[in-house]
Amino acid sequence: MSMAFSTHKQHQHLPNLYGATAAPPPTPSAQPNHHTVTSSAAADALSNLLHRLPPTLSLPKRRSSTSATSPPLPTLSFSDPNFNHLLVSSGSELGFLQLTNHDIPSQLANSAETEALSLFELTRDQKESCFPKNLPLGFDADDDDKEEEDGDGKGESFCLDTECSTETTADLSLTSLREFTRALEKLGLKIIDKLADAMGFDNSVGEDPTRFRSLMWISEGLHGDHDKPSGGFYPYVIGLQYQIRCQKYSLLKDSGSGSVSVSPQVDSIMVTLGDIAQVWSNGKLSKVRGRPMACLGDGNKSRFVSMSLLVTLPCNSRVTPLLPKVVGEEGTGDDDDESQVCGSKEEQEKRLFNSFSFEDYAWRVYNECYLFNDPLDRYRI
Repeated sequence: MSMAFSTHKQHQHLPNLYGATAAPPPTPSAQPNHHTVTSSAAADALSNLLHRLPPTLSLPKRRSSTSATSPPLPTLSFSDPNFNHLLVSSGSELGFLQLTNHDIPSQLANSAETEALSLFELTRDQKESCFPKNLPLGFDADDDDKEEEDGDGKGESFCLDTECSTETTADLSLTSLREFTRALEKLGLKIIDKLADAMGFDNSVGEDPTRFRSLMWISEGLHGDHDKPSGGFYPYVIGLQYQIRCQKYSLLKDSGSGSVSVSPQVDSIMVTLGDIAQVWSNGKLSKVRGRPMACLGDGNKSRFVSMSLLVTLPCNSRVTPLLPKVVGEEGTGDDDDESQVCGSKEEQEKRLFNSFSFEDYAWRVYNECYLFNDPLDRYRI
């Protein structure tokens, strides 16, 4: 009773919003239907406005929610007379290509894969003792991936030098893997030499072979595993990967570009340009961040090993744009002519990157996660 009484008293003291003699507001059913009239008038006005718009003006197209189609994989051959031009064109637009008609036999690649697979048959103690960790060389496994009862770990990788050196005298036969690594290195240096000639800068490969350092990165995966890189990222000039069988790969492009999927031809060599090549070219070349990752999918649990040869730099190197030499109008053509090397200030190309220590950069790239950020951004001018 008290609640009903309180409500009754509140209604008695409500103010009369319509005055003493005002009639109550009309019910909705009693109001005229202005909505239909207003909508019709608005439609007529919008139609007249659209007819008065210039013919070249159009509404923006709706953005598609589907991912972009992967770009075709350019195919190059050393026998092509336009090889240098096509190399620069593919490198500038995409940063990757496939090389055919090379001199690396498929039998050597298959033998090297067999020996690489044998590394994962070792026990965890053998892996760590034969290939101790010495960044970037050695055996590496994700911290969360412990050795399983059957001896097989996930997320494991080996980084070897060109000699495929080991620390112990374990019964390991890596003869084919060593020969395969050297063959890929020779091919990679040849591509760098041609790229340097085409871009107009001198890399002095022949005069100073110690300027480069090659690493063979071997990682194993199982179909159905999550696609993630094992062994971390490492900066490089050029990467090479022999295609033993039909396999799709995911390539991580520059920040904002996302990943693209490619399917190289069997027996071709997939070539990727790295971050060092991009700095050397002063930003003219595109790059692939990290090594290609196999798209394993959710198929059967078959084993798969990836062998990537990275041509990179010694740790004591400095990375800087290798700007083309500019010939001045008064140059005599002599090597000691300063005008030939420098040219006029107006002719000099503007640097897009600051010089930086390769060792510091390599440590940062390897130990920090850069899936979404470009580690080169801090050095851009």
